[in-house]
Amino acid sequence: MTIAAARGRCAELQVRAWDDVCIAREVARTSAAFLSASPQVVPATGMPGTWWIGAAGFDALGGERALIHTLQRMARVWHPRARVAIADSCVAARAATWQAADGGRLTVDGGTREASEENHSPCCIVPPGGDAAYLAPLPLSLIPMDAEVREALIALGLGTCGALAALASGDVERRWGAAGLSAWRLAQGMDPRRPVLAHCAPPRQAHAELAMSTTNVEPVLFLVRGALERLMADLVRDGRAAVAVAITLTLDDGRGALPSGGAPHTITREVRVPRALARVAPWFERCRALLDAWTLTAPVCAVTVAITAAAPLGAEQGDLLAPAWRDPAAAEAAFERLRTALGAQGVVRPVARDAYCPEREGLWEGTLMGDERREMREGRIAPSSRISDLLSPISLRLLESPEPVAVIAGPRNDPRAIDWRGRRIPIARARGPERLSGAWWTDASFARDYWRCESDELEQEFLLYRDASGWKLQGWYD
Repeated sequence: MTIAAARGRCAELQVRAWDDVCIAREVARTSAAFLSASPQVVPATGMPGTWWIGAAGFDALGGERALIHTLQRMARVWHPRARVAIADSCVAARAATWQAADGGRLTVDGGTREASEENHSPCCIVPPGGDAAYLAPLPLSLIPMDAEVREALIALGLGTCGALAALASGDVERRWGAAGLSAWRLAQGMDPRRPVLAHCAPPRQAHAELAMSTTNVEPVLFLVRGALERLMADLVRDGRAAVAVAITLTLDDGRGALPSGGAPHTITREVRVPRALARVAPWFERCRALLDAWTLTAPVCAVTVAITAAAPLGAEQGDLLAPAWRDPAAAEAAFERLRTALGAQGVVRPVARDAYCPEREGLWEGTLMGDERREMREGRIAPSSRISDLLSPISLRLLESPEPVAVIAGPRNDPRAIDWRGRRIPIARARGPERLSGAWWTDASFARDYWRCESDELEQEFLLYRDASGWKLQGWYD
């Protein structure tokens, strides 16, 4: 507020001039004091009176709560109600310190805020992995971003961090560029800043320009592969592996850098893997699939490949003398090559589902690398009186449509042989019938007698059923 407005609230206000030398001296003195509580202390740039302090590794020293009390006891020398918050990311920790300090206990999306026992100063601990949920209901004013981006978001009715995080990254980048994409990442709790005094490693990225602008993806892939080889070699040398790789294409569409210093028109896309990898092949296949599905609106004149997230290299080292050793990334790379050549549905897995008819108890589902949300049935199924329990439905190869067959039946109307496509197939064993009817809730009602039959001549099993129109062959089992 202005000095006049401040005097209107407090007539005894004493105004002092801002002294940069004094402020810098006190910031340095406070930082030195905080170093006795944590070895990682960094004064926040442009925010005097705010520090980033590392809170990891204090489990044996009383945990995060003890660290909070220690920091508040130190900060009380400078301010009686210092605010302290602990979170996985700096953006969430800073936002938590600005929550209203009412002196009581409050839970917000898993984050607990309470008053300190010593000086009634507010503190907050956001549970691990809960930054995005904690930030979701908070206003955009708690996210550092460009003022124009914030005003545009509020004008569109997006007033909370969760509303911004729910947008698609591509839409945010197309409308607000790199500034909007940075704000979008912060709204999701993805903050690369860390409270460390050690030298931070430079960003791992490689940039290359094409000799001639092109709309063909092959020259871009050539540069991407070379960049990945250099980046992965550096990662392995440092004992790290990549979790996320971003590809930035510079477009030659007349919206490039101006003589006044304007920024070139770029588009960024990111690919992630569930397990950190430091091998070039699987990453290249994922990047190839990304570029194949990328619709370019203009020729590409440059490409930048960056590793946006990394993790310690924990992959098992192979033993050349152990024939049983397998590299799990090799299968993932093979799957990516198949997806690139055949499309997203080129690699599928069988899954079971709760269905009424035997032929509907299994289906093929497209897969993503590392997606293990569904489990396939394994082993042999115990005997049962129901045919649908005796058979493994996910191994049934259905015909495009059930085909009528002539059946030679026994005394109990059990099938003994079938005539199908001009060939007689003897049936050695037949289990059934399993009588099913109904299913009016999904399609027209039906009434069928299902038989599971085995043929020694074909060394194969197949599924027959009989309804009002006669006998039909449903499919074969592997």
